[in-house]
Amino acid sequence: MKETMIETEVTYTLELDGRFCLIEHVPARVCRETGEQYFAPETVEHIHALIRGNRAPAKVIETPVYEYA
Repeated sequence: MKETMIETEVTYTLELDGRFCLIEHVPARVCRETGEQYFAPETVEHIHALIRGNRAPAKVIETPVYEYA
């Protein structure tokens, strides 16, 4: 079976307390066929530490929200 995973950096998105947070340049293995992202345990721990920390974000962006209705 041919390897379809590539090592790359992605933007990790999560919703926290009704607000969206983006974490850029996160190392991940990504499936070329499905786009599914896989993260090393150390990477997940680092993401959690960033979220729990009191560090100011690198930047803040405005995000438009639309209703599907």
